Amino acid sequence: MSAKSGASLADRLARMIDMAGPIPVAQFMAAANTHYYATRDPLGVAGDFTTAPEISQMFGELTGLWLADLWDRAGRPAAHYVELGPGRGTLAVDALRAARTAGLTPPVHLVETSPTLIAAQRSRLPDAIWHETVASLPDDRPLLIVANEFFDALPIRQLMRTAAGWRELMVDRRDGRFVPLPGTVPFDGAVPAGLTGAAEGSIVESCPAAVAIIDALARRLAAQGGALIAIDYGYEGPAVGDTLQALSAHRFADPFEAPGERDLTAHVDFASLAEAARSAGVSASTVVGQGAWLEALGIAARSAALSRAQPGRAAEIAAARARLTGDDAMGTLFKALALTAPGWPHPAGF
Repeated sequence: MSAKSGASLADRLARMIDMAGPIPVAQFMAAANTHYYATRDPLGVAGDFTTAPEISQMFGELTGLWLADLWDRAGRPAAHYVELGPGRGTLAVDALRAARTAGLTPPVHLVETSPTLIAAQRSRLPDAIWHETVASLPDDRPLLIVANEFFDALPIRQLMRTAAGWRELMVDRRDGRFVPLPGTVPFDGAVPAGLTGAAEGSIVESCPAAVAIIDALARRLAAQGGALIAIDYGYEGPAVGDTLQALSAHRFADPFEAPGERDLTAHVDFASLAEAARSAGVSASTVVGQGAWLEALGIAARSAALSRAQPGRAAEIAAARARLTGDDAMGTLFKALALTAPGWPHPAGF
C-alpha cells in the first residue's frame, strides 16, 4: 500500500475496505505497525512505552552475561551477535559491554526495518550490520540471538466462536470507524482441538509470522550452532482470550482507532514458539518468568554493586530491580524462553 498519495494510513485502509471489503485483523495490525515503527521513536517518556533495557542497564548486562556463559561452556567458538527489533540499541550496548568482560566480542547484526530506529542504533553501534529480515543473517558460524519484546508486535490472526462456528475476525467500517467483526468463511479446522468447544464469543489467537521466524532461526541454530533468548509478555497456549491491545502515551487505547499512530501488540504464545523450535531440531527450555530468570542470573548482586558504586542512585536502582522482577510489575507477566543448538549446554536460569 503506497504512502505516496499523502493520505493518512487510516484513509488508505478505509478506502481499501470500502472498495474490497473487510480485511483480516492480521492485515490491519501489520499495516498499522509497519507505519508506526517507520515514522517515530516510540520509546521513553516522550513515546508510547518503555522496555526493560530502557528501565535499567542491569537487564542488558545480565542478558550479555547469559550469552557469554553459554558461549564459554560451548567452547568459545567464533560467533555472531544478533538482535531482533533492537529499539534504540540500548540492550545491545549493555549486553555487549558485559559480554566483553568474559572475552566475547562478536560481530553485531541487527534485524530492523525502521529508518528512525536504525539511525538511533547506528549512533550507538556504528559497526553493526543491519538486516531487513532474518533471511540475510550470516551462515558461517553460531548465532547468539536476542529477541526482547519483538514477537509481541507481529500480526496475529484472531478466530471467534460464533453461533455458526469459528470465524476469522475481520476489520470493517461502521459509522466512520474501524470495527472487528466475524467473517463468513468457516475456520473450525484452524482451532486447536482442545478449544473447539469454547463458549460463543471466545477468541483464539495465533501468530503465523512468529512461528515462521522461529522456524527459520531454529533451522539456522541446528545447522550453525548457537542459542536464542526470547523475552516478552505472554502465556503458554493453547488458550482462549483477546490480547490485542494498543498503547498511546503509556496508556491503553482502542487498537482499532488511529491505525499507525499507536503501538499494537498481543501476548506471545510461548508454547507455539517452543513447538516450532523443537520441530526444527533444537532444544527449547521451559518457560520461566522474567523475574525468576533475572534473579537466577544474579540481578540482586548486580543491583547491590551498582548501589555501592553510586550510592546516590540506590533508591532508583532498587526501584528498577523491583520493576523488572516484581510479581506486580514485569516479573511474571513477562516470560523467557531459550533455544539452544544440538550439543550446546543447558542455558542458565531455566
